[in-house]
Amino acid sequence: MRETAAQIRNFDCKFLGEDIPMTGSPMTRRSFTLGLAAAGGMFLATGRAFAVDFPMRQYHNQPTDSSLHKRLVQMWDAVKAETRGRVQVEIFPENNHFKDGDPDPLDLLVRGELEFFALSGNGLAAIVPAANVQATPFAFRTQAQVYRAMDGDIGDYLGQELSAKGVYCVPRACFENGFHQISCTTRPVRNADDLRGLKIRAPGTDIYLEFWKTLGALPMGMNINNMYNALKTGVVEAQEDPLDIAELFHLYEIQKYMSMTNHSWSGHNFLANLKVWQGLPADVRQSIERNAAKFARLQRADAASLNTELHARLTQQEMLFNDADVASFRAKLAPFYAHWKQSIGDRAWSLLEAHVGKLA
Repeated sequence: MRETAAQIRNFDCKFLGEDIPMTGSPMTRRSFTLGLAAAGGMFLATGRAFAVDFPMRQYHNQPTDSSLHKRLVQMWDAVKAETRGRVQVEIFPENNHFKDGDPDPLDLLVRGELEFFALSGNGLAAIVPAANVQATPFAFRTQAQVYRAMDGDIGDYLGQELSAKGVYCVPRACFENGFHQISCTTRPVRNADDLRGLKIRAPGTDIYLEFWKTLGALPMGMNINNMYNALKTGVVEAQEDPLDIAELFHLYEIQKYMSMTNHSWSGHNFLANLKVWQGLPADVRQSIERNAAKFARLQRADAASLNTELHARLTQQEMLFNDADVASFRAKLAPFYAHWKQSIGDRAWSLLEAHVGKLA
């Protein structure tokens, strides 16, 4: 039997063997549920023969023209085809559908009001402090180091920690965000001394904010969608993100300098609500895991190819590049590392140092 729009609107996870009504949050009603209702109308209009047994939702915070979004669309299309239409996932890019007062999407995931989410390690640290190991400044030096760790023992360890919090981390499916650089409106950053008093936009998590304060900067935690206007109006002078952010958010229109620091790596961990995940049939879980790993590899390759192009492309947009003196940054981080080793925990820290060497 085909679902009605009302059935999809009131999707209540009955495949888990219990009722979990989608109620309580404005975002859930206004955005995700309406999206599923629209999807339900599409199936009714086309009159397809298959039934959608598992209408679900995926959230991430990147633009629609990012490689993450494009590969997630392809991934869920592949899962839909392999499951003969039983799985239908609506993807919600960026976070512009979240309004003031809406619950955090990570909270929604933990509560089972959101099925899938792609989130960085520093975002996950809100529930598992060890996840900050992914973004520890000046730890990883190459993508090869990162992938051995995330697809291996560090990924396994974080998966165990997240499972205890009700979150399933799909293995070998950490999508690439990339190594972070510093772009600035007012001056190039050539060494650590150039950071003194610099007003810089950073993700609003403790590890990033303390890192920049340790180096003498004035960090401001800010959602990435507010960054362009903050830079344009001078609320902040600089930002730190992978190169593709400068292009995706058109930062070259308002910024002049790009300082190559490779100071931190971040990725997009592919997450599911654990209870929802356990309630899916084995063949569906296998299809999702297989395709998530496949399209994560493809998206990593996308990012590598893009980074080789972006230097030339942003230079054509009149951004001025310089290589920063990385040693001057590292020389100031001993107190920072001592503190964050305690927060991240001995186990995750020892796994990290096994990959990258001693951090001191």
